[in-house]
Amino acid sequence: MSERAPDGRTSGLRRFGALSFCYFGAIGLFNPYAPLWFQSLGLSTLAIGAIASLQSWTRVFAPYGWSWAGDHSGRRVELIRLASLGCVLSAAGLIGVRWAGDVAFAVSAVTFVLFLANSGVVPLYEATLAHLLGRGGEMDLARYGRVRVWGSVGFIVAVTVFGALLDVAGIGIFPWFVLSMNVLLLAVALRLPTLREPVAADEPAPPALPQLRKPAVAWFFASIAFTVLAHTSLYAFFSLYLVSLGYGKAAVGALWAVSVAMEIAFFWTQGRWAVRLPPERWLQVVAAATVLRFSAIAGAGGWPWVLVLAQALHAFTFAAHHAACIALVHRHFPGRLRGRGQALYTVLGYGVPGVLGGVAGGWLIEHQGFAAVFWAAALSGLLALLCARRAAG
Repeated sequence: MSERAPDGRTSGLRRFGALSFCYFGAIGLFNPYAPLWFQSLGLSTLAIGAIASLQSWTRVFAPYGWSWAGDHSGRRVELIRLASLGCVLSAAGLIGVRWAGDVAFAVSAVTFVLFLANSGVVPLYEATLAHLLGRGGEMDLARYGRVRVWGSVGFIVAVTVFGALLDVAGIGIFPWFVLSMNVLLLAVALRLPTLREPVAADEPAPPALPQLRKPAVAWFFASIAFTVLAHTSLYAFFSLYLVSLGYGKAAVGALWAVSVAMEIAFFWTQGRWAVRLPPERWLQVVAAATVLRFSAIAGAGGWPWVLVLAQALHAFTFAAHHAACIALVHRHFPGRLRGRGQALYTVLGYGVPGVLGGVAGGWLIEHQGFAAVFWAAALSGLLALLCARRAAG
């Protein structure tokens, strides 16, 4: 399976790397700074939280719809372009919400459409990469890491650059930056090599549900869900926890930078590490590291050096976890099941746990304090370890 003229395989992978950079760059702009823009529009904290949660809600169902279309049509690249166009149109809609009669409703509606559109990019992109990098039923994780790393680079560049630009230009220009990033995403999507997997008209794509009924696959997804559930405490509450302990903004930013730097380092060199263990064993290593990481954060958050080491474990608890999951999804969902397998990874791994973690974590903090949510995350990591052991048989 090779990709040739007009694009060589290497050229095609570079373009997917550029897509990853732009997509996660757009996320690195939107997720940290959108709440500040919502606040500037006069929205309440409750409304801001509800709008932010729309991203997790759309991840519960939208990725599967996009991937179902990709598996049944074989036109995943065209669908990536369509999803990117939807991102541009909805981003353009953000510019006009300030003048809407009901600003909260307008922002919610446009943001919901934006999340519906961008939720299709990643599972379609991952399924197409799996098609390019598949080797006898297994993924070439070394080359995959060299493509995926650009997403992490895009995220950290966007957080840094747009943070500085918004300080200078003011938060009011935020929707124009969002539009610019999504226009760039569409431009890169239009330059992707057009790869169409042959689809027989009289041969429908096989159903995905029978795969989920296999014990190894079910335990695999359970381990993903518990690992990601643990990490919702990090994404939603870590910065607030640090501030409550007396850390300044510079320290908070530095600790986040440690985690992203370790993530980038792992993705770039994962070809060296992936071969050391089979993916099933990596899931167990990841889950054990998750228990250690969140126990350290909960029990020793007042010690900066402990937090630095805990954040360094992001190389395992996120980057190694993602690589192992992509390899196992590729194995369990081959051929025309590939897109829906990637979608199930997003839905069951990130959508449902994201919604549950945000709601349950907020309730737990309100009643027991910040440390309690990180102890709960450590417990979730332990459950992930038990599931990963069952998935390995």
